[in-house]
Amino acid sequence: MPFGTITLNDGNEFPIIAFGTGSTMKFKDVTDYVGQAIENGFSHIDTAQFYQTETYVGLAIKESGLPRSSLYITTKYSYVGSPRQAIQQSLNKIGLSYVDLYLVHEPGLFSDFESGWQKFEKMKKDGLTRSIGVSNFVLEDLQKLLKTAVTKPAVNQIQFHPYNYASHKALLAYCAKQGIIVQAYGSLNSITQNPGGPVDAVVNAAARRIGATPNQVIFSWVRSKGVAIVTTSRSKERLQEYLAVEDLPPLTAEEIAAIDAAGAKGPPSQLVVARLAMQCKFERSSSLVIWLAIAIIFGFATFFMF
Repeated sequence: MPFGTITLNDGNEFPIIAFGTGSTMKFKDVTDYVGQAIENGFSHIDTAQFYQTETYVGLAIKESGLPRSSLYITTKYSYVGSPRQAIQQSLNKIGLSYVDLYLVHEPGLFSDFESGWQKFEKMKKDGLTRSIGVSNFVLEDLQKLLKTAVTKPAVNQIQFHPYNYASHKALLAYCAKQGIIVQAYGSLNSITQNPGGPVDAVVNAAARRIGATPNQVIFSWVRSKGVAIVTTSRSKERLQEYLAVEDLPPLTAEEIAAIDAAGAKGPPSQLVVARLAMQCKFERSSSLVIWLAIAIIFGFATFFMF
């Protein structure tokens, strides 16, 4: 059973899982990888002006031979030109007359939220995009935007995983109240970029119970929060693994709660910082202070890599 769709607040259907061309695919020829994703059942392709992959997404779409109506294309306004100029450039690169979803890549791109969002509303009205949304907006950003917005964002794409779930609870609740779909990127970072952390044990236990992989358990957990997914891989087997999540038994409430609790403890780098801080408190060791600084730097570096 493939992933289905969600109805957005503007009435358009939104495929729950997307194949992304960011992360390690940025600035590369991703034609074959996008083609492989389409062949294996991904209908939603996510790109961005910043990724510099739009041209290759367009080539893959053309090579697939599929009708436009069978694919859902998301791209993002990142930094070059006005939003209107940027979306037209993106459409030219992808070879489309419209995209299904156009996002502002991060809130800092709007010097003025009201006028900036009005340009997005106009592009939707003019048919250049069917839906409009945001990316990397925190609660305060959305509240500010909605004070003047005529059309609410349909989607907010954010980095979301067990280790930052606690800090995103209020954002998720606000989006649900406003009818804004949250879409997660970087969800697997909790186990691939932060191995050995408290999340690993509870995820592995759930994986054993339902006969799944840890990656599949993380995606099941994401879906349990009502959050959509954007992911990526160069591996055909990985893509099939991700798409098979919908065929798995659901996680129990206890398993979901256990992942929540483990995530709230923080990733390994934060645990190291906490332990070192305690040692410094009692021992006042200069060498421990140095290690504390290294751990903090490592934590920030890991966060900003994605």
